[in-house]
Amino acid sequence: MNKNDLINEIAKSAGISKKEAEAALSAMLENITKALKNGESTTLVGFGAFSVSKRAAREGVNPQTKEKIKIPAKNVVKFKAGKTLNSALN
Repeated sequence: MNKNDLINEIAKSAGISKKEAEAALSAMLENITKALKNGESTTLVGFGAFSVSKRAAREGVNPQTKEKIKIPAKNVVKFKAGKTLNSALN
């Protein structure tokens, strides 16, 4: 399912227009992104939690040349599925 499919499903399920569904989805994604940028986690009870984790700098190997390379530290997004989501999948 892509973003347009999700917008269509939200509109149909909530009984709202596609434009309203797109605005709601965009607002949700923007606010999750803003929270993650500020180092906060976002929890959607039953669905899951988004959080930021710091990945330390490390040394890697270029598989083509076998040359050692330095991989810089960076922040990565983690998602942990909630109990309700896990139950729905099993």
